[in-house]
Amino acid sequence: MKIARHSKIIDLINQYDIETQEELAAKLQEAGFAVTQATVSRDIRELKLMKIAKPDGGSRYTVMGQRDSQNSEKYIRVLKDAFLSMEMAQNILVIKTVSGMANAAGAALDNMNYSEVVGCIAGDDTIACINRSTDDTIILMDKIKKIINAYEESTR
Repeated sequence: MKIARHSKIIDLINQYDIETQEELAAKLQEAGFAVTQATVSRDIRELKLMKIAKPDGGSRYTVMGQRDSQNSEKYIRVLKDAFLSMEMAQNILVIKTVSGMANAAGAALDNMNYSEVVGCIAGDDTIACINRSTDDTIILMDKIKKIINAYEESTR
């Protein structure tokens, strides 16, 4: 049961921006796990979860070491510098970039380890980002919008 719960916790924190132990406990209960706050606290310690800042403010849980924060910042910067627009085509997100930047931006998206993304195919100025579902495409679009908006606000 513990292994299944730990696996679900990793899935949940990769899928949602969970800020508190209470939010995590509620998501686990929705998924059918009977947990207490003490159990969730112990799981967080055992999984070595830590909180990181979100681009739009606040914080969320992540697996320690899952993302090197310095590399993560580089990937975000590449995506922000390359991004022009995006459009949804069911479970595929088509992203238009500055000419010559699609490959770097696609690699950045792959390395950001978003749970929604299966993989990216890039040309010169276009990325086809294949997602697990239409819902995941919407979630990914929202995440990218937050990154781009946070960047635009910081450059004003």
